[in-house]
Amino acid sequence: MQSNTGRPVSRADGFGLGLIATGAVSIAMAALVAVIKGAFEVFGSDVVVRMPVAGAPVSALAGVDGIRSADYSHADVTFSSLSAGARWMLLLEGALPALATVGVCAVAWWLGFSLIRGRPFRKTMSTTIGVAACLVAAGGLFGQLAGAVGRAMITDSLASDDPAIYDTFAAFRLDLDLAPIGWGFALALIAMAFAAGTRMQRDTEGLI
Repeated sequence: MQSNTGRPVSRADGFGLGLIATGAVSIAMAALVAVIKGAFEVFGSDVVVRMPVAGAPVSALAGVDGIRSADYSHADVTFSSLSAGARWMLLLEGALPALATVGVCAVAWWLGFSLIRGRPFRKTMSTTIGVAACLVAAGGLFGQLAGAVGRAMITDSLASDDPAIYDTFAAFRLDLDLAPIGWGFALALIAMAFAAGTRMQRDTEGLI
């Protein structure tokens, strides 16, 4: 197999790159399907939400040897009605990370295609990877924030009729996972590497 630059690409490399690109497209499609499925679930008649519990004791473990104490941190609660705002926040909780996954898979497909053609250091590659880095970081963080806000809205709605609900459900809890920031920095570094590679390739071609 010949690339558009005349550099040979072996059949094994071409097969591997094609397989990776195909896998990236499949994962992206699965992420989109998950978003659609999540929308149907969130906007359905009965919605199951994992709510943060304000330190409810696990009575089944009371008195068990070796256990000092046990508390529930979350409870899966089925709601028959929720406000539209809370539903949208819960949808964004899953949709934003999924869309970030789609962005990363699109970059993987584009990179695989570029490698097959022997032109990985395209002008648009660093920009594309940089956009994916922003999507991963923002999607991960804002998705978590949207979920926390949605659960807080549900708790406030329940507490408007029964203020004692705050003794059961936490008013607001954000168990922040900083992994998306780390992945975003890693992708940003790769984008900078591709930008440097693009400049080096351009300078090299100028000398030929």
